Amino acid sequence: MRKRKQVNRHNNIVQFSNHLKPVRTKQGFSQGELARRAGITRQAVSSIESNLYLPTTAVALRLASVLACRVEDLFSLAQAEEILEGTLIGRLPHTETETQSIRVKVSTIGKRTIVRPVADLGEQLSFAVPADGYITGTPHQPSGAMVRVKLSRDRQAIQQEISVAGCDPAIFLAGEHLRRQKDRTTVVGWPMGSMSALQALQRGEVHVAGLHLFDPTTGESNLPFLRRSLKGSGYEVVTFATWEEGFLVRRGNPLSIRTVADLAEPTVTMINREEGSGARLLLDQRLRASGVEPTHVQGYDRIVSSHFEVARAIAERQADVGIGIRSAAQLFGLDFVPLQTARYDLVVPKPYLQSHPTLAHLFETIVSGPFRNEIEALGGYDTSETGKVRALRVA
Repeated sequence: MRKRKQVNRHNNIVQFSNHLKPVRTKQGFSQGELARRAGITRQAVSSIESNLYLPTTAVALRLASVLACRVEDLFSLAQAEEILEGTLIGRLPHTETETQSIRVKVSTIGKRTIVRPVADLGEQLSFAVPADGYITGTPHQPSGAMVRVKLSRDRQAIQQEISVAGCDPAIFLAGEHLRRQKDRTTVVGWPMGSMSALQALQRGEVHVAGLHLFDPTTGESNLPFLRRSLKGSGYEVVTFATWEEGFLVRRGNPLSIRTVADLAEPTVTMINREEGSGARLLLDQRLRASGVEPTHVQGYDRIVSSHFEVARAIAERQADVGIGIRSAAQLFGLDFVPLQTARYDLVVPKPYLQSHPTLAHLFETIVSGPFRNEIEALGGYDTSETGKVRALRVA
């Protein structure tokens, strides 16, 4: 038998799955008997079973013939375990043991590899979104640390993944339509308020930031804030949709909540969004304009991090009112009291549009008829300006 390359499983030089021994013993052959029938030495059979040598094609075929099976039943390429290093963003969830795997998403942002726990997507999405890989043995690593991830998807799929920060859950629908029309790109929406999303973009943690920050002085959405926050002109600002924002209340609006002044009533308990979110900005603007102190609003300090969490708290009677979008009210069977219409814009660095293999496809997808029809059917969305590019700098 011709000597072959030694299998080094520790360094992953060659990865083979070898089932010769269990097949041989199941059929009652000794090493010597199998060797005699296959025309090789017993030492050769022993070396093959011990993964010291790989059989030639001719020897593999003779072994399979003697054992009345296919060569693939005896030898096959095993999927190599691919390890990737990246920067951890967020906190790893608690695990019962040090060796328990932690599910993570991996994305390539510019020249950086970003790793986030799937649990950061929230209680429902963390069960619906598959992991890109697993971390083991590092449960106490702080955010910003370098971690090693055992990948469960190939690198090309990970490089195509698009990471979006913001609070519009319809971004996942955009990802599904993108896969239908273009390729297998995954779009992952990390739930966070508008200012947090913009800061994550500036730190190089996501490809795209979504925001809805209405400026009552100019009557403009987002651009006044972006002009103050972003330096230079290296960003594209593209409208995702326009939506309605207002009070979410229980069916029938039993406490007759119509204006922000009603929030100061002692019988009303609200649920609030985090500082920096568009909903919180709207609430604070209206409170100031009405002369109502936040300390006079019961529940002002009770914070949740998404429109759906606001709606759920009201539907479960943990609060009477909160600010959110109409589609969240409809999903949870709540009534909606409109306060304003605002644009939800997507901000993306121009270099990412050039370097990322599929990011431009996302913006092609959101202007497609099927996608616009679907999010309008959610309720509270207007897609008449979807895809419009906004001038970040005044000429």
